[in-house]
Amino acid sequence: MVVKIVTFFLIGMAVLAMFGKLKVPGHKRLASAKCRKCGRFKIGKGPCPCSKKG
Repeated sequence: MVVKIVTFFLIGMAVLAMFGKLKVPGHKRLASAKCRKCGRFKIGKGPCPCSKKG
């Protein structure tokens, strides 16, 4: 009985690992939404706060 539980647990972990390796849709869009200078995420269409003059 314990061997069956451990086997199911390991199979479940393997399935979760396979889902973790999948590419997330929209990942390329999120990567392009970062500022090239400071690396912060840009929100909206305006410039990044690091390029604004204070």
